[in-house]
Amino acid sequence: MSSFKALRIHQADGGVTARVEDITLDDLSEGAVEIRSAWSGINFKDALAVTGAGKIARKFPLVAGIDVAGTVETSEDPRYKPGQPVLVTGWGMGETHDGGYAERTRVHGDWVVPLPDELDLRRAMLVGTAGFTAAMALVRMEQNGQRPEQGPVVVTGASGGVGSFATRLLSRAGYEVTAMTGKADAADYLRSLGAASILDPADVDYGKRPLEKAQWAGAVDALGGETLTWLTRTVKPFGNIAAIGLAQGTDLQTTVLPFILRGASLLGIDSVYCPVTLRLKIWERAAQLLRDEDFDTICHSELGLDDVPRACAELLDRRVRGRMLVRLSGEQ
Repeated sequence: MSSFKALRIHQADGGVTARVEDITLDDLSEGAVEIRSAWSGINFKDALAVTGAGKIARKFPLVAGIDVAGTVETSEDPRYKPGQPVLVTGWGMGETHDGGYAERTRVHGDWVVPLPDELDLRRAMLVGTAGFTAAMALVRMEQNGQRPEQGPVVVTGASGGVGSFATRLLSRAGYEVTAMTGKADAADYLRSLGAASILDPADVDYGKRPLEKAQWAGAVDALGGETLTWLTRTVKPFGNIAAIGLAQGTDLQTTVLPFILRGASLLGIDSVYCPVTLRLKIWERAAQLLRDEDFDTICHSELGLDDVPRACAELLDRRVRGRMLVRLSGEQ
């Protein structure tokens, strides 16, 4: 059986270490569909897993990477044929199941998404979990009645992978977007993604009252903590807040008043175990909204497997904006 390259996480001295090594299919988690991997990407969760900064991997050794796009090599699932372009995001890849940082990936058939007609394999991974999460926030908000005419929508953590896509997708869908970021040099980048205005967190009065002046018709929040609390206080009547992350913390100190006096909705965004029918709708929405120039703007860099550990550390150090692609073997 031939070997191939993979970035695997191992336990080491109470922490983890990640290294590229040669493995075979017998080393991979079980699955009905074998994929010849072409591209993956680096998400915040990947950075936590590869560096050991977060307890993401639940078994060892484990191939890292929560996303992958490639072509079907073999399939025991009749829905997929050899040579078919596909993608996989979430479902515990890189956590409990060997993930996408490998030249071959093996997954369960229900996890596989046929590549949308509007995307190629590289662009699918430029979207990846980050873009999929942002698109899921948009779809969930609109399912709950969000419309552009209600007023401005704020995106927190806007210069990151999810925030970048949220800014771009909301703008493309007709919303007036305020991009909130503490990175002063990201302003021009965010305006190029369609942000109508930039908000520095240092300029925000977070307030203390259960309800502050209503400012936002909706929000996509990657931070949690004090920022998410502030959003519940300042959302307009019947506004939606999509909670997508916890970069600032897991605590939420709010009251019932925004929900019973302003009709606000707090929408939890779980892109990992999103149901298949909704997952397909989200990919379709993202593919329809994005344009050629969006991918060039959001792409930060392209890396090989050997570069991933360094890039993950840079992401956690907040030295990256946009998306980092990982080149793998196969049809690129």
